[in-house]
Amino acid sequence: MGVLALQGDFAAHAQSLQQAGAEAVEVRTRESLASVDALVMPGGESTTMLKLMSYENLWEPLQEFGASKPIFGTCAGAILLAKHVTSPSQISLALMDLDVERNAYGRQLDSHIAQVDLEGAPLEAVFIRAPIIRRVGPAGKVWATHRGDPVLVTEGKHMVATFHPELTCDPRVHAIFLRQL
Repeated sequence: MGVLALQGDFAAHAQSLQQAGAEAVEVRTRESLASVDALVMPGGESTTMLKLMSYENLWEPLQEFGASKPIFGTCAGAILLAKHVTSPSQISLALMDLDVERNAYGRQLDSHIAQVDLEGAPLEAVFIRAPIIRRVGPAGKVWATHRGDPVLVTEGKHMVATFHPELTCDPRVHAIFLRQL
């Protein structure tokens, strides 16, 4: 299991994956991407991540990877997996039929922690300058919502969370991704 280690709290994702029962490998190059069967794309700042992916020549390899292998994107990673991105519009890998609005909850001061329901039990969800999923395509499955909006969605082999599950001690979100492999 790989964790894209260009920006964001990739170390916390690696720890969450280990808690959920998987070995994590940091991915920074085409070669390290080719060595994994699934990938977590952490949060961070999506435009910065786009620049880093381009600089490291990872854009096309990530598109090819996502065409056949599972990717789990959190926050900025979710933005990069969505088909349509607004506020402002930007390119993405377009691997999931989602419409996502960047920074939709507001500025950094509007970041918050909320309880969401996941499989009948409460889950702490950390929203940091988080996007909102405005539309989920017909093949998507919504696992959790916050304020009426989807915050955890799967579609085929891919998964997105608009919050940061790696910032809690609860590995259930990562475990859901691992169950889909």
